[in-house]
Amino acid sequence: MASHDIPIGSTQVSLTALNERSREIFRQIVESYLTTGEPVGSRNLSRKLALSLSPASVRNVMSDLEQLGLIWAPHTSAGRLPTELGLRFFVDALMEIGDVTEQDRKSIEAQVATAGAAKSFETVLTEASQLLSGLTRSAGIVLTSKTTTRLKHVEFVRLEPERALAVLVAEDGTVENRVLNVPAGLPTSSLTEAANFLNARIRGKTLAELRAELERTVEQGRAELDALTQKIVAAGFASWSGGGADERQLIVRGHAHLLEDLRAVEDLERVRSLFDALETKRGVIDLLGRAEQADGARIFIGSENKLFSLSGSSTIVAPYRDGAGRIVGVIGVIGPTRLNYARVIPMVDYTARVVSRLLSG
Repeated sequence: MASHDIPIGSTQVSLTALNERSREIFRQIVESYLTTGEPVGSRNLSRKLALSLSPASVRNVMSDLEQLGLIWAPHTSAGRLPTELGLRFFVDALMEIGDVTEQDRKSIEAQVATAGAAKSFETVLTEASQLLSGLTRSAGIVLTSKTTTRLKHVEFVRLEPERALAVLVAEDGTVENRVLNVPAGLPTSSLTEAANFLNARIRGKTLAELRAELERTVEQGRAELDALTQKIVAAGFASWSGGGADERQLIVRGHAHLLEDLRAVEDLERVRSLFDALETKRGVIDLLGRAEQADGARIFIGSENKLFSLSGSSTIVAPYRDGAGRIVGVIGVIGPTRLNYARVIPMVDYTARVVSRLLSG
């Protein structure tokens, strides 16, 4: 289900490096951190372990784990915390990923379905992002492409002898207007003919699907349009497709959850750094774009991605697909590195699949 950005082999740590005792102590350190965010010491660990080990024996194992780079001590006399490498190792090799509870499944399906009834693609994604934020107590994020909007109607309106307004209406009710330059002396009938030609093919298609169909039609010589009308159609597409950055949209919901459970000034600085990173949307879009190649949920922990290295944040995202099975965006969460990975990973993956089913409608 989950894929990661850095393969375990590159960490030079493997399960064979840890015996059963070491694995159990390491697991307890990580699970304690994910639950409390606090370091855990050898005395507390010896009480929690099913194995009968003295605090001194536990300290020896902790020393070995520290040598491997899996844990570290924030202060000389403090307990230990997992490093980012340790968290990655835990997620990839030791963690048992749970399943989405029946209650969470019903909640996800119901809210996404309700949003879908509004016939707005953006509403579905916004609700899904808000939903994930609430369920995981993190910030919900969605990266989508504006080209996934389903179209309904197009119209060309002359403004001046050499300018016309192209009006594109989507099924969700959104309207996009663009001004086109048109050839001098273009008859109004060419604008009407271009609109009729597109409207005969447009309903229910995305801009990309419509473009592909028209290209096939022209190649096969079935487009009964004169040269001027073809120019209008081409100009309309050029204006609607916009620029590269304009075609991607980032939705972030639930920032407030990131302010919960702050324990120190460092935590506040970490969250402030994360907010700054989220404001530079271009970087977030580039990061999430990398996740579109994954089959399931993808996990970025701490400095594994440069964008969030200062904030010490983790990102869990999964791609969602359109009716043709094409990946059209990603959905997930951003939160502290002590996310409940075992619960959040399947939840993100399931939400992405529910959104995909709705888009396949």
